[in-house]
Amino acid sequence: MPRNKEAEGIHALGGKTKYSTDYAPEVLETFTNKHPDNDYWVKFNCPEFTTLCPITGQPDFATLYISYVPDKLMVESKSLKLYLFSFRAHGDFHEDVVNVVMKDLIKLMDPKYIEVWGKFLPRGGISIDPYANYGKKGTKYEKLAEHRFMWHDMIAMDKVDNR
Repeated sequence: MPRNKEAEGIHALGGKTKYSTDYAPEVLETFTNKHPDNDYWVKFNCPEFTTLCPITGQPDFATLYISYVPDKLMVESKSLKLYLFSFRAHGDFHEDVVNVVMKDLIKLMDPKYIEVWGKFLPRGGISIDPYANYGKKGTKYEKLAEHRFMWHDMIAMDKVDNR
């Protein structure tokens, strides 16, 4: 089947789905942003995220919220789904997961701005909700990161209340 120019480099979409059994950042794919001169949000709500406790091996469940302002590249959504699925048999603390996801996406796409928030379900009566963000150094997005970091609790409450 002939593929158009936009599909160059995208292999997961439209192909047979192969699920990795452990952390697999290599499955992430990008495509070209057609509007790099515009500032706009791309948001992913991932309500079925699962990872394992690195100590007990027990499953941890979360909704991951990934929001970014793209620059030249964007993450392809099926590859993101496969990447997030690869955490199901991977053991990491909640805080590590959020930071690893953010850093992998920065390395992949070099976005203008990105934030990742994990809303983990309680275990033992305590829920852990780590938040990490990044704005390109020396740009207005660095200031955006500072602002959103300071006001994260208010932004987080808005996300929960306005799903």
